[in-house]
Amino acid sequence: MTADTTSSIILDPEHAAFAADETTDALGSTHFIGIGGAGMSVLAEMLHERGVVVTGSDRERSAKTDRLEELGISVAFGQRAQNVEGADTIVYSSAIKPDNPEIVAAHEAGKRIVHRSDILALLMHGRRAVTVAGAHGKTTTSSMIAHMLERCGADPSYAIGGSIQGEDGSVIDGGHVGGGAALIAEADESDGSFEKYRPEIAVITNCEADHLDHYGDEAHYRAAFVEHAGHATGHVIICADDPNALAVLLALDPSVASHAIAYGTTAPDAAELKGLNGAAYVHVESESESAGSGAERFTLHLPASVTGGGDVEQPVSLEVPGLHNARNAAAAISAAVLLGVAPADAAAAIASFRGAVRRFQVKGVVKQVTVVDDYAHHPTEIAALLDAARRRYPHSVIRVLFQPHLFSRTKFFAREFAEALAKADDVIVTGIFPAREKQADFPGVGPVTIVREAQGMSGVEFRAVDDMELAARMMAMRAHHGDVIFTVGAGDITDMSEVILHALEAHRESCD
Repeated sequence: MTADTTSSIILDPEHAAFAADETTDALGSTHFIGIGGAGMSVLAEMLHERGVVVTGSDRERSAKTDRLEELGISVAFGQRAQNVEGADTIVYSSAIKPDNPEIVAAHEAGKRIVHRSDILALLMHGRRAVTVAGAHGKTTTSSMIAHMLERCGADPSYAIGGSIQGEDGSVIDGGHVGGGAALIAEADESDGSFEKYRPEIAVITNCEADHLDHYGDEAHYRAAFVEHAGHATGHVIICADDPNALAVLLALDPSVASHAIAYGTTAPDAAELKGLNGAAYVHVESESESAGSGAERFTLHLPASVTGGGDVEQPVSLEVPGLHNARNAAAAISAAVLLGVAPADAAAAIASFRGAVRRFQVKGVVKQVTVVDDYAHHPTEIAALLDAARRRYPHSVIRVLFQPHLFSRTKFFAREFAEALAKADDVIVTGIFPAREKQADFPGVGPVTIVREAQGMSGVEFRAVDDMELAARMMAMRAHHGDVIFTVGAGDITDMSEVILHALEAHRESCD
């Protein structure tokens, strides 16, 4: 492998590899690089079910690769050039780089190399596809839809970017091949690949600026959502509470907006309804959570244009806390009803939803100190999380161990992160999880970038501790009876919940 070889390879997730009328018949033998990934394994299984010859490779064995092998899919461990021999189409995810030996071998052999989004787009053909896009709320909302459809006997397929908490405390895989007509999928906007999808229903939970390393500015980011919404063949479901998503709704072509459904928590008057660009409106009313109850309750007003009959006022009770989850449920129930589920059945089904893994997930309680893990990694997500925490634990000291995700996001939103985290009582910011980025490209950006912005915010103690394990032990030592410690972020901060619990056990005498 030479530098010239890899420099000539361009992996562009936005490039559509297939024409709009092509189907999975165009693939030939298909090889997945990283087949054990949550987003890849379910696509591999769906293709296998359709009769496509599927192979794959991954770094090591897992429950997902074991299942694929049980289905008759050949999986190689370790990524080598010879793994792609005999394959016509090579599938990669955004985690795969141009110098991957299988990518290099496929490129040199002239094989077709496609992004996972190309496969998902093909699999949407002939299905009642629902995509969920947005800077935050994608996993929870798509999980809610899949959960309701499963409980109502629809047996959907789904490709969700995280696992789901089962009612019995088990962890349910985020990918499933069902026998029903529905396909539920997260639509990742981070790399622009969601423009390939042509779903029946496109859900947009919000359009708050993110991934500006890819889009450059907020205007281009928002324009991508307008284009995505325009690809829905049926309805667009979009949050009117988010001003950026509302701006997307108002920018839609009238032919698209006439099939849009806005949802929100404000009861609009007639003039405001006229300002929704022709969209119907689903309204969350009387939302509340009794302190410590763990139950989120509200009434959902569904108009006749959603139910296909008359207007419905449907009581809803959730086990996942926060106003943001009431909004997520409004979008999810609207989608389920459009797919043919009765509103009362949808509400009954969602009542047993326990949340996606790493969304307000209680990991344990030691000496009356509760440890909660959450995936929040955008300022708005963190603010919503801490608002929900205040309602769930109104008399507790809220302590947060936060790991920023991406140097670029930390640089762009340092002030917003500080303001959101200031809703807690005690904050430690750890070293940044780099994902696809390199520290060398962002000199001077680190945990102190956020802490510096927090200076002067009264009543909250901020500190930067680059070493995550040290920070976790420090947070455990600072805790007292009745406190709640949150591990927050999209990286490996989740591992620190166990470190904190063990430290609390070892030092429980320090908890007064």
